[in-house]
Amino acid sequence: MILLAIFATLAVSTRCNMNQSPHGVALFIFGDSLADAGTNNYINTTSYFKANFYPYGETFFHYPTGRPSNGRLTVDFIAEYAKLPFIPPYVRLQEHGFMGGANFAGGGAGALVDTFQGLVLNLHMQLKQMEELEKIWRKELGNEKAKTISEGVYFICIGSNDYVARVADNPTPFQSISMEDYVGMVIGNITTVLKGIYEVGGRKFAVMGVGQIGCVPGMRSSTRNGSCSDEVNKLAKLHNTALTAILPKLESQLQGFKYSYFDFYTPLSERIRYPSKYGFKVARTACCGSGPYHSISSCGGMRGVREYSLCHRPEKYVFFDSFHPSERANQQFAQLMWNGSLSVTSPRSLEALFRGEHV
Repeated sequence: MILLAIFATLAVSTRCNMNQSPHGVALFIFGDSLADAGTNNYINTTSYFKANFYPYGETFFHYPTGRPSNGRLTVDFIAEYAKLPFIPPYVRLQEHGFMGGANFAGGGAGALVDTFQGLVLNLHMQLKQMEELEKIWRKELGNEKAKTISEGVYFICIGSNDYVARVADNPTPFQSISMEDYVGMVIGNITTVLKGIYEVGGRKFAVMGVGQIGCVPGMRSSTRNGSCSDEVNKLAKLHNTALTAILPKLESQLQGFKYSYFDFYTPLSERIRYPSKYGFKVARTACCGSGPYHSISSCGGMRGVREYSLCHRPEKYVFFDSFHPSERANQQFAQLMWNGSLSVTSPRSLEALFRGEHV
């Protein structure tokens, strides 16, 4: 499928008042479905990459917004902690005006252009949108408006889809290369985009590692006994090791570059192994879906399989659907990113990044 020509037609409204955090810091969001606040509602893609139907959004919004959860996403909670409104998708800025930042993330997105190519807004396309926004601001309101870009925080969560696609029934063209080389390509693309955002003016980066994606309900169906996919988890670990090696290098090479890295793998794996410790009852099975562990992505009955089951208390589940955390899990992850222990959020908290503290 061909994506809608949103790049050429979007004219961003700049008439609304600036609505930023108390520290004057905007939030710009890049990534995949973990941060998709409705971007994919506006592109020509399959329902597999959308969440604009019931029961998504039922807990908090009480209607589907496009967020693949029963309620708020991690980035929504981060916006709340920063005293910002929920950051709207970039493709809706014309409708909303500037509301404290822009969300470029889209479900299914990967760091590699080949990951679900033609169906998603990959990370490079998201960077192009950011570059467009910067040009519009400089042209219409001068350098003062563009200053918002240099003072903003850039949230990035990407990579999971690249690794899920590698082991899928329709694998990427790079299936034959080694795991290490494949991860190197993903990290190389992320590095290129980080540098691209830096060139636009970004200086403060909040970067999520890849979670224990081999243990999400949607991956359990690929194993004989419903255990975790060791191959995908190994890719995730290689990714996080490489990512944590490149970030301090960028900080030393690029003047003013500051980052907060969130070790998503560890907190997610702990909640999967010991759900009751964190207030959950169910971790292996999703709240919404069908098949063993609700591993089939049928939540809402709009993805080819009409029948599905929905739990009564999603707050007791780590996962809302076969691939995405519940709102309660998202809140816990956001809290860890905001002011959690340095063992999972380093070398500075996201709160410190927003405050401009030089740790």
